[in-house]
Amino acid sequence: MEYDFFAYLSRMKYIKRWALMRSTVDENIKEHSWDVAVIAHALCLIENKIYGGKVDEYKVLSYAMYHETGEVITGDLPTPIKYFNAQINSAYKDLERQAEEKLLAKLPEELKQAYTEFVIHDENSIEYKIMKCADKLSAYIKCIDELKCGNKEFAKAKTTIGKTLKNTGLKSVDYFIKNILPSFEKTLDELDFDNV
Repeated sequence: MEYDFFAYLSRMKYIKRWALMRSTVDENIKEHSWDVAVIAHALCLIENKIYGGKVDEYKVLSYAMYHETGEVITGDLPTPIKYFNAQINSAYKDLERQAEEKLLAKLPEELKQAYTEFVIHDENSIEYKIMKCADKLSAYIKCIDELKCGNKEFAKAKTTIGKTLKNTGLKSVDYFIKNILPSFEKTLDELDFDNV
């Protein structure tokens, strides 16, 4: 028996994000998932180490790594379309779930349950909330990068995502916005490697 799950995941590099917008640098869902995992891990550690939380670090990282996997089947539907109205959003969520289940069917039976936990998330958990905030932060950072290159195409997205991030209710996100996010506005020379 051959199991195609991992071959499908390797195709994440072909799924382009921000399809309706002109980008100075293209981004695919494989790169995006790495960025989300790094940010989600940081949020998790901030939540636990600075604010005394009890967030499952392994679960946050797993959610982040696998949060876009269904898109190897569906593609990346642009946000304005995905959230155009409740019916489209509901239909797209159903489509995503079916795509995720089809992918999971391409695993050996012994591995399905473990991967199901990563691919189909518990949307009521703090781990999922942290991962979704990391997803938004990654998008916000993409907007910063594009604006630094003079691409005004991302100005409205930056404003909209910024408002969402200010209302998460998570101390770790507030900490990240205040103490880490400003560095993404800097040039390489401004990062000042020598002054550590």
